[in-house]
Amino acid sequence: MTRLVSVLGSTGSIGTQSLGIIRHLGLKVSALAANSNTRLLEEQAREFRPSLLAVFDEKAAADLKIRLADIPVRIVSGMEGVMEAAADNSDTVITAMSGAAGLRPTIAAIEKGKRIALANKETLVCAGEIVMAAAERYGAEIVPVDSEHSAIFQCLAGQKDKRISKIILTASGGPFLGKSRTELERVRKEDALRHPNWSMGRKITIDSATLMNKGLEFIEAMHLFGASPDKIGVLIHPQSIVHSMVEFGDGSVLAQCGIPDMKLPIQYALTYPERRPSLSPAPDFTKNPLTFSQPDLETFPCLKTAMETARVRGTAAAVMNAANEEAVQLFLEDKLGFYGIHEAVVSALESIGNKEDADLEDILEADRQARELVRKA
Repeated sequence: MTRLVSVLGSTGSIGTQSLGIIRHLGLKVSALAANSNTRLLEEQAREFRPSLLAVFDEKAAADLKIRLADIPVRIVSGMEGVMEAAADNSDTVITAMSGAAGLRPTIAAIEKGKRIALANKETLVCAGEIVMAAAERYGAEIVPVDSEHSAIFQCLAGQKDKRISKIILTASGGPFLGKSRTELERVRKEDALRHPNWSMGRKITIDSATLMNKGLEFIEAMHLFGASPDKIGVLIHPQSIVHSMVEFGDGSVLAQCGIPDMKLPIQYALTYPERRPSLSPAPDFTKNPLTFSQPDLETFPCLKTAMETARVRGTAAAVMNAANEEAVQLFLEDKLGFYGIHEAVVSALESIGNKEDADLEDILEADRQARELVRKA
C-alpha cells in the first residue's frame, strides 16, 4: 500500500478529491504540483506540509514563496519543477494534471520505478506505447484512476488467465443523451457543463458531452490492457452504476459497480491490493433499473473519430487529443460551436497527417502543430 504520495494537478477536480482520500487514509504528502491557483495551493501546503511545491506558472511560484515563507517548503516552477515533483522520494504519484502536459512528468515518475495512480488519460492516448514500455523497463506499476479503467483493472484482479474476449466501456451518455444533431447545433457551454451524474472539471465535462472522453478512454484501454480495438466496445449506461465490464472466453462477464463518484477508484489506486473502508456508500440496486444501449456515432462523431484513430499507430492520437483540447477551450470561450469541436479535430488530423515510428519528441511536435493549427483556424 502507498505510504508517501506526490499529487500532480493538486488543485483540479481529481487532485482535490485525491487529497481528501489521502486525508481519510492518513497518508503523507511529499510533493504537490499545480498550474497557478495560489490561494488553493497555499491552503493545501499548509494542511499537508509537503517538502516540495511545484508551480508551473513562474509568477505564481514567486507569489507563493512570499505567502509560504513561514513554513519549510521548497518551491520550484515550470515544467522542470513539475518533473522534479514527479521524481521525488514518494512511492506513489497521482498524475492528475489535465491534458498532454502530464506526459513528461508521468514518464519522470515511471523512470523512478514508482506506482503511478494514473488519472491523466492523455498520457496514454498520446504516447501509450512509449509509456507502457517505460513502465516495464523501470518496473513502475500503473494503477488506473479513471473509473472505467479502474473497473477493468478490478475485474482482472486475481485472474490467472487474463486473456479476454472483450472489454466493455460504459458511458453515461452525458447531458445530451437522446438529443438530435439539429438540437445539438445550437447548444451552449452552459448546457454542455450540466452533466447528469458526475462532478468533474470543465474540460472533461465537455468531453463527456461530445463523447470524446469515451474515445480517449477507448485508446487508453488499448494500451493499459494490451487489447486490440476489435476487443473493445462502448455501451451507453445512463445510470453510471456499472463502470465497465470484462467478457471472458467462457462467456462469463465480470462488472465492477459503484456510485458515480471518483473517490473509490482514487482510493483503490492508493491501497491496491488492499481494500480499506471508503468514504463512498455502495449503490442501491433497488432504486433504478440498469439499462444499456449502443452509442449514436452519427450524432456524436467525436467518439467515432477516436475509435478510428485508435487503429493508427504513431502521432495521430496526439494530434487528435491536442486539437480537441484547443477546440474545447474555444468552445468554453464561446468562439466555437458544439460541432466545431469535431470539425477542428478532423481538420487537424487531415492537415498534419501521421508519423508511424514516432518517438517522444515527434509526439510533442505533433501536439504543438495541432494546437497551433486550431488556434489559427
